[in-house]
Amino acid sequence: MRHLSCLIVVFLLHFTTGVVPAQEETDQKGVVTYVDGQVKKKALENDSWQDAAVNTAVISGDQVRTYQKSRAELNLALLDIVRLAPRTIVDIVKLYQETKDKKLQVEIKLEKGELWASVHEVEATTEFDISAPLTAAAITGTVLRMRVEEDSTTQLKVYKGEVRISNAPVTAAEPARSMAPRQVQGPREVQGPREVSMEEWFYIIKSMQQITIDKNGRVVSVSEFDQNDMDEKSQWVEWNQRRDQIRLNNLRNAKKLNQSQQ
Repeated sequence: MRHLSCLIVVFLLHFTTGVVPAQEETDQKGVVTYVDGQVKKKALENDSWQDAAVNTAVISGDQVRTYQKSRAELNLALLDIVRLAPRTIVDIVKLYQETKDKKLQVEIKLEKGELWASVHEVEATTEFDISAPLTAAAITGTVLRMRVEEDSTTQLKVYKGEVRISNAPVTAAEPARSMAPRQVQGPREVQGPREVSMEEWFYIIKSMQQITIDKNGRVVSVSEFDQNDMDEKSQWVEWNQRRDQIRLNNLRNAKKLNQSQQ
């Protein structure tokens, strides 16, 4: 499934995290929980885009897009969060569909723009994949930000967790066959843009690290980033951090309430 010869590779972010299997059909859906500006949705069987207001259901096969100066938040099965920056398009390929080995699988394709993903860890195992141009990654329960430029240049930042990233599709259970996993030797600065050969490469990106892949699928930088960086002071990042904190507080309060009722 490699497409390096034509300079296109699939970006799979494979999250292995926990999600309690939903008991009702509605729990298998996503729902729009925040809208700012113009946000639209297109169903698989529909050629036209429809307004996606708060509480709009999102199911397998849907596309969701934001326009200029617009943002959206998708809550998936009441546990996992994906947020869309302005001028972003995502395809919701699968939402918690059961696999042959009884796992729940999510597959989301980022066509263009930027998203923030926050995946909650509980007891059961779920596969959570995000695809975009240029590279492939496997992730174990994480908070991340991914951006795809118009020319398909891709940047991935990991705020929490660990990402295995390569230029060939991999999964958490089956790493790339032709190259054993290797760990990045701690945060390291790359001295200016450089091109990595088109041979298969593999990195592990940990918390507060980032990687950038150019339009030809070459790694041009792997480095540490800091909360005080200018890019981390943007309204987009600060908004996501506030939303994440609200979500965390709500989860804690719900847990306390559940414990008090037992």
